[in-house]
Amino acid sequence: MGDSVLWGLVGYLLGSIPFGLLLTRMIGVDIRTVGSGNIGTTNVLRTGNKGLAAATLVLDAGKGAVAVLLARHFAGESAAIWAACAAFVGHCFPIWLKFRGGKGVATLLGIALAAVPLAGLAAVLGWLGAALATRYSSVGGMMSALVAAGAGWALGGAAWGLALAALAIVLIARHRENIARLRAGTEGRIGQK
Repeated sequence: MGDSVLWGLVGYLLGSIPFGLLLTRMIGVDIRTVGSGNIGTTNVLRTGNKGLAAATLVLDAGKGAVAVLLARHFAGESAAIWAACAAFVGHCFPIWLKFRGGKGVATLLGIALAAVPLAGLAAVLGWLGAALATRYSSVGGMMSALVAAGAGWALGGAAWGLALAALAIVLIARHRENIARLRAGTEGRIGQK
């Protein structure tokens, strides 16, 4: 149990690094004052800087993956699950930003890719398919979380399936405003100014 708590703390600290905020500050922008105010990839893209958006995506996914891989290497699968969940929570609720973080899509994808690579790949394809079909990034993100949970259960076993399902529930709950806008027909589409 001690290892799991330690790796949970490491995971939380990794997850709470606000890469979107740090990267946009390099160009003199506080991402919290742009668009939705979110620190994630989609909002960074609203600055018009595709390079920073891509870097945010990679780094936010990377911190989830690193948490899983480090904990697994040093302490085993149970610690990896704790670290994964904590990294996701850290991204969504970072202590440094008064617990106001991102929605967790990239971090969940990184976790899934490191934890159960084929499930992670399925989740990425789920995001691409849903986003391309609907032109809504939020729909892609929610679909990827559902696919990660289902594929994680099928390919990685019950423990990873349950962990990814719990993260999917949190991720979808964090998209409640997007869901309301989708219902109202006011959600912005990918590429829309």
